[in-house]
Amino acid sequence: MGKIALFGAAGAIGSSVADALRSQGRPYRVVGRSQASLEASFGSDPLAEIVTWNPEEPASVQAAAQGVETLVYLVGVPYWDFRLHPVLMRQTIEGAVAAGVSKLVLIGTVYPFGRPRTERVAEDHPREPHTFKGKMRKEQEDLVLAAHQQGRLQTTILRLPDFYGPNVERSFLHLAFRAAHEGGRADLIGPIDTPHEYVFVPDVGPVVTALADEPRAYGRTWNLAGAGVTTQRTLVVRIFAEAGRPPKLRVAGPWMVRALGLFQPFMRELAEMHYLQTTPVLMDDSALRGLLGEVRKTPYEEGIRRTIEALRTPAAAGTR
Repeated sequence: MGKIALFGAAGAIGSSVADALRSQGRPYRVVGRSQASLEASFGSDPLAEIVTWNPEEPASVQAAAQGVETLVYLVGVPYWDFRLHPVLMRQTIEGAVAAGVSKLVLIGTVYPFGRPRTERVAEDHPREPHTFKGKMRKEQEDLVLAAHQQGRLQTTILRLPDFYGPNVERSFLHLAFRAAHEGGRADLIGPIDTPHEYVFVPDVGPVVTALADEPRAYGRTWNLAGAGVTTQRTLVVRIFAEAGRPPKLRVAGPWMVRALGLFQPFMRELAEMHYLQTTPVLMDDSALRGLLGEVRKTPYEEGIRRTIEALRTPAAAGTR
């Protein structure tokens, strides 16, 4: 197998993919803006090769991709600057092609679908985003799929729902975990009784590596659904119970989100995505399971227990 590189590796999903590669004894490259951040996350792993890049400079992208067979793209942007998603994707594809990369895997999201038309959303559900963020993510996906159709390199997309897990701070459940652990009040975006699904981050890495290694995966998109349909309330009550505390919840509705947005850029940008709280996208991943066979999905109770345990033992926190 050729070298695999994780572009934007310093986040939670990057760590999960790195864990999967490490368990397979496979050398890999981690690429990010910050040498210090990469060293902190991967410096102790002899299998990890650390490379820095500037995703806004094509020459830097090409240099970071030299000698790579498969590029896994996990690059995030500020929530208030989603216009960068297609810009950086275009430059990454150009640099990857110039460097001779054979395959590219984009880790995507449900945003390009827009409002769901069906109870379960399969890969062939129309992509009709009505939000700016959804449109930017769709444009990013279009670039990836076009690169495959044009024969420039093999590409595929894995879409994920909301996620959570040990040391996963960029999760809507993270504040609830911290509140339960510290005895505080969980701040939630309502309504909190609508159906929802979450994926446990350590489960993602093995799926990504299996997909990257499967020749039949390329030229299309794939969904990874969560560990079952639940609700925010159900999970947060369970989180507090695991922490040994009675649940304390504070729920912000859409008007409160808009009001908070006057002072907090993240909340201001979150307002346009509020439809996901009332008409959530619940994914159908039967195609992925048909391709890969059994897909490990940690039950919510186990995932919550492991996340609380990581908060109690910070020295052992994380997915590595």
